[in-house]
Amino acid sequence: MSRASPLARYRLPVPGSALLAAWRAGYGLAELRRDLMAGLTIGIVAVPLSMALAIATGVPPQHGLYTAIVAGAIIALTGGSRFNISGPTAAFVVILFPIVASHGVGGLLIATLMAGLILVALGLARLGSLIQFVPYPVVLGFTAGIAVVIALLQLPDFLGLAGVQLGDSTPHNLAAILRALPTLAPAELGIGLVTLATLILWPRLRLPVPAPLVGLVVGTLAALAVSAAGVEVATIASRFSWEFQGQSGSGIPPFAPSLVVPWRLPGPDGTPLVVDFALIRELLGPALAIAMLAAIESLLCAVVADGLTRTRHDPNAELIGQGLGNVVVPFFGGITATAALARTATNIRSGAVSPLAAVVHALVVLLAVVLLAGVLGYVPMAALAALLFIIAWNMSEARHFTHTLKSAPASDVAVLVICFALTVIFDMVLAVAVGMGLAAALFIRRMASLTEARRLQGGEREAPPTLPREVAFYDINGPLFFGAAEKAVSSLRVVDPEVKVMVLDMHDVPSLDATAIVALQSLVEELRTERVGVIFVGLPARMVIKLKRAGVRREAGRLAMVASQAHAGRLAERWLANGFPAPPR
Repeated sequence: MSRASPLARYRLPVPGSALLAAWRAGYGLAELRRDLMAGLTIGIVAVPLSMALAIATGVPPQHGLYTAIVAGAIIALTGGSRFNISGPTAAFVVILFPIVASHGVGGLLIATLMAGLILVALGLARLGSLIQFVPYPVVLGFTAGIAVVIALLQLPDFLGLAGVQLGDSTPHNLAAILRALPTLAPAELGIGLVTLATLILWPRLRLPVPAPLVGLVVGTLAALAVSAAGVEVATIASRFSWEFQGQSGSGIPPFAPSLVVPWRLPGPDGTPLVVDFALIRELLGPALAIAMLAAIESLLCAVVADGLTRTRHDPNAELIGQGLGNVVVPFFGGITATAALARTATNIRSGAVSPLAAVVHALVVLLAVVLLAGVLGYVPMAALAALLFIIAWNMSEARHFTHTLKSAPASDVAVLVICFALTVIFDMVLAVAVGMGLAAALFIRRMASLTEARRLQGGEREAPPTLPREVAFYDINGPLFFGAAEKAVSSLRVVDPEVKVMVLDMHDVPSLDATAIVALQSLVEELRTERVGVIFVGLPARMVIKLKRAGVRREAGRLAMVASQAHAGRLAERWLANGFPAPPR
């Protein structure tokens, strides 16, 4: 039977594999009831979070709600994780806020669409497993940095500061906040503190009502009491307004998300964008950053969900689902979506068994928009800022951050601190790029330190029992790659004048790259001019083929490749007995 070709063996990931897996595992009325209750719980939690995260990104709150509705349902139905709940997340604030500042809402939606296409391509290319190659210090560093930036961006609303123009530079934002401190509003600060205290203390009561809902209700009641006393308080209704098909109002439009053309939405100057090559080129970098972070966050979330439920997700289908959600959601006014760890964990604790729980969550958010838009307009901005403080604190992983600083190797601590600092001072894209580069360089150095070429004497455990003095036996250990090949091969160039045959035991060399092949080829040429024969021992067939392609081939009396030390010893003795061909001219 002939082997299947690589193309025939390639199988495309199946969108919606999580939904199929849940159905095959057995799905009935009991499972549906559990999904309905879990979806109701997550939907209640998602309403305030979606509004707060949209505002933190720099767009009106309804865009976050539309994201939870449209992307939350599409990703659940087409993704590869049974339990992931997708929507706007805090991790994207530091990427999306500068896009809004530079290109407006329209630019953000176009970048989201581009990122969705990239995610679909990653899934189709079966690159879902690449998440395991992102080092933990890099993830922890930029995540903690994002948390700090989010908290900083909420200070103006929490303190009620006036005239603060925030941008995409943390030093600039910090300076603007410090200059505006004299405008602090005690009423806004009081509402924020009351909400923050409620969010911290409520979970300790272990009641089934979600803390974000209770916190915002308490904050809203406090704002109404302050307003009744004649003090103005910034709310969603006072901060945002809307227009739709000839109607207008304040706060959140009480309509379901409808089709829009992303590039017809306003740019930074309030006019529709002009889509051309220059705009696409400007948005390509942010789109790549969005896709990279969406992949990391969603797949990490799926891994955590698997650990909590002892299930397995399909990473490639999950990337395709995330991509499809981000391709479609801009056409309904939604912003970037990805899986949210806190909402996913709550979904699991609430008893969810399938992606239908996420669909129910999206329907709950839709009902809140249609039926409760007027009520949501009373939510004070200071209360939303307090909610984002809690999100930022939970996201910072402060306990893991400090534990890593105390217990990790110095090189990993350096990567962690550098990623954190670059995220806070500059941006996450630079932080991840530098962090991955540093982590890769440190890994190469560690691997290079494991590679060595050691000359053995007769009688040593790894060497043949007896060795003529004209034979030098070297044991090479570790991968021969660009970071280690030159160091290992250079030690072979110091040859005793009496040596006529060099035996290189390659049994413990797992890999050989182009740099190592060139180094070995150069070594063979040098030894040939000195009339020293070379015998390679234990090379796998794939490495033999690589050397032959590079021109390193068997040559009588000069170069041989054998399978065992015993064979190498006999061949070396025959070469010594027969002498060597004259060196090439």
